Amino acid sequence: MIKITLSTDKVIAAFEELERRMEDFSPVMRDIGELLSRSTKERIGAGGPAPDGTPWAAKSEATYANYVRKREGVNRKPLTHTGELGRQIFPDSGVDWVEIGASPVYAAMMQFGGSKAAFPHLWGDIPARPFMGLSPQDEENVVESVEYYLAGAFLRYAE
Repeated sequence: MIKITLSTDKVIAAFEELERRMEDFSPVMRDIGELLSRSTKERIGAGGPAPDGTPWAAKSEATYANYVRKREGVNRKPLTHTGELGRQIFPDSGVDWVEIGASPVYAAMMQFGGSKAAFPHLWGDIPARPFMGLSPQDEENVVESVEYYLAGAFLRYAE
């Protein structure tokens, strides 16, 4: 025989906590922002790939020539020359939203690419190297974070 005992006070408290959490996702949004920020920084530090798994284009000979001309060391991994991009990825979040941003002025050019024809100040065309976005692993981590957050409303009242 199976016997189930419910404590009405605990069940009501659990549902009230769930309702409160569903109105204010700030804590989980903050956690997701940190998770995605870390994932993006790791992606940049590793030299790719894009969130969809596509390898980033290698640096061009024009880029290497510019490094030599400026007497800078040659770093072969895309988006890691100075390390600034990886250091300037920041999350922001609110009650029901989260976003990740990059503060360097060149971040959009690295994400979307650009041509010398459209941007004459460039020393050559820059291929898009998407570093922002959700990888399949990021998606799984976000879902796990939300599930963990919501489960906490009930686990707290479990006997």
